[in-house]
Amino acid sequence: MTQLSGSKAVITGGAMGIGLATAKRLLDEGCQVAIWDINKEALMQAEKELKEEGDRVLFCQCDVSDEEQVYHYAQVVQNAMGQVDILINNAGMVVPGRFCQYKPSVREKETRVNLLAMYYTIYAFLPGMYERNCGHIVNISSGAGLVGMPDLAAYCASKWAVYGLTESLRFEAIVDGKTGVHFSSVHPGILKKGMFEGSKLNLLGEIMIPRVNDHDSIAGVIVNRALKKNRYIVKFPKSLHMGPLARGLMPDRMMNSIMLLAGIGDSMKNWTGSGRDQ
Repeated sequence: MTQLSGSKAVITGGAMGIGLATAKRLLDEGCQVAIWDINKEALMQAEKELKEEGDRVLFCQCDVSDEEQVYHYAQVVQNAMGQVDILINNAGMVVPGRFCQYKPSVREKETRVNLLAMYYTIYAFLPGMYERNCGHIVNISSGAGLVGMPDLAAYCASKWAVYGLTESLRFEAIVDGKTGVHFSSVHPGILKKGMFEGSKLNLLGEIMIPRVNDHDSIAGVIVNRALKKNRYIVKFPKSLHMGPLARGLMPDRMMNSIMLLAGIGDSMKNWTGSGRDQ
C-alpha cells in the first residue's frame, strides 16, 4: 500500500464537494495540498475551514478551462511546494437538458471544464512525474461515464472520454517504462447533494444504484482505493459494476429497457443542483 505522507497534491475544483473532502483526507495523511477553484467565495470559505493547516495548503483561484491560467498556477504551485506528486482532476460542470435545448457553445464550455481542462493540467504536471518516474493522476469521471443518460448527453460524452483518456495514459506509461507513474479513473454514483442534487431514479433505480450520501464517501475511495491501492478504475457504489457487466451480457434493447424501467427518463426532472464542482 502506498504511503502518502509528505506527498504534494493539486486538486482542481478543490474548494467544495468531493474536492474539499479529498483535500481534508490528504491533509490528514500528511500531504501538502494546493486547492484550485474558480469560485472565490468557496475558496475563502475553504481557507477558513482549513486555517489550522497553515502553509500546508495553497489556495489558487484558477479557471481550469483557461489553458494559460492552468500553466501559470502550475508554476505557482511548483515554486511554492516543489514537484507535484499527486494530481486530482476533479473540477466538473453539468448543464442538464435536451441536447438541442442549448447552443453548442454552452456544450463546449461543459466539455472544456470536464475534459479539456484535464489535457491542460496533465500536460503541466505529467512531464515532471515522467522525469522522476513517480506520481499519480486521478481523473474524476462518473457513473455517467459508463452508461448514457437523457438530458446529460454532453456530460456523459465528456465523462466517457475521461475514462478512455485515463486508460490510454496508463498504457502509454507502461509502454514507456514509466511504471512508477499511475493513473486512476474514479466513477461516483449520483450524490444526494451538490452538482446533482434533486436528481433521482425511481424505486427500482434507487435499489439498483443507490445514491451516495456524502462527498466524503467519494473522497474515501479516491484516497484509499485509487491512491493507496493503485486501483485503475474505482466505482462507487459497487453496484455501478452492474452497468458494464449487463452491457456485455445482454442485448442492447434489453439493457435500454431496464434503464428506462429504472427511471432514467425522468431522473433530471427535479434537478436543483449547483451544476459545478469547481
